[in-house]
Amino acid sequence: MPEKEDLYDILGVSKDASQADIKKAYRKLSKKYHPDINDEPGAEEKFKQVSEAYETLSDEDKRAAYDRYGHAANDPNFSGGSAGGGFSGSSSFGGFEDIFDQFFGGGGNRRRDPSAPRPGDDLQYVMDLDFEEAIFGKETTIKYNRQEECDNCGGTGAKPGTSPQTCSRCGGSGSIQAERNTPFGRMMTQQTCPNCNGTGQEIKEKCSVCHGKGSTKKRHSVKVTVPAGVEDGHQMRLQNQGSAGKNRGPYGDLFIVFRVKPSDIFDRRGSEIYYNQEINIVQASLGDEIQVPTVHGKVKFKIPAGTQPNTTFRIKGKGAPKLHGNSNGDQHITVKVVVPKKLNERQSELLKEFAQEGDIGQVKEQDKQEGSFFSKFKDAFKDKD
Repeated sequence: MPEKEDLYDILGVSKDASQADIKKAYRKLSKKYHPDINDEPGAEEKFKQVSEAYETLSDEDKRAAYDRYGHAANDPNFSGGSAGGGFSGSSSFGGFEDIFDQFFGGGGNRRRDPSAPRPGDDLQYVMDLDFEEAIFGKETTIKYNRQEECDNCGGTGAKPGTSPQTCSRCGGSGSIQAERNTPFGRMMTQQTCPNCNGTGQEIKEKCSVCHGKGSTKKRHSVKVTVPAGVEDGHQMRLQNQGSAGKNRGPYGDLFIVFRVKPSDIFDRRGSEIYYNQEINIVQASLGDEIQVPTVHGKVKFKIPAGTQPNTTFRIKGKGAPKLHGNSNGDQHITVKVVVPKKLNERQSELLKEFAQEGDIGQVKEQDKQEGSFFSKFKDAFKDKD
């Protein structure tokens, strides 16, 4: 079985990289290898590797476990014990990782700085688009609520003129030693400091505006350029338009989800547009030149003589723009032949005469000429179009 690639190497960051560096690397690589953008062989697999690496390294607990045990930490059957331990990970043995750290030195456990800047939360915004707006794109300004850095304290959470202090209980580590019952008796383990909630800092005098959070809820607006060719359910990421980070970290991202309204006459499948065109029996028999609506406007289209019901034609380049290309799809026209429900006396006579001609399926070129039977037939049905 091939050896798995190191998660830090996948993202191209060092083992002591900050969360901001990890997130920056993930954004760059996920955009590069995203299947909707990159159709090269292996791009989708690389995208999965990048996503899995970020899922582990962006979570402090998962990252610490990976630093300690490598890829084995992500094995669902792995308990965090020794190689021959055979523990199932049951909650009754939840203290073994801490116990082994104390028994065997715990050299692989490098604690992160709890007061280090952390990226803010990502947000989602649902944008409704008309059918035509999704096809041609548009520019608009959206407004939404997000957490922004507090103007009063500059994001520190402390009263202006003061600053957060090192936690007096944990000494800035974000965790404390605590006694815990284990199968071996009472032992010392580590847990999140209740005084600072794991931040390593405490605020003696909190900001009167944000009450120690470092951020406040505000109405935010941003200009959005909707690309031509988006579809229902597509997402677009706007970097740094999410909520403010923790400990003055970078802003998160905003994900815009497009919800496209259906058309009354068109059906869209990717960049292809489908349309049903009604014609009468004369047009189907003799052919005709008609005006057909497309998303780009009306175009002239020739119906060939002898067109059968449900025949589909293609008009090239009259579909929707391809999202990651510089061309349009096609429009597909399915012909629906409408048979009149009522006929006047003249029309009935002509149809009977037509039936008596013999070979109903043949329409000869001379039959289309002025004064011919089919010419009279066409004139008789003009009012029925």
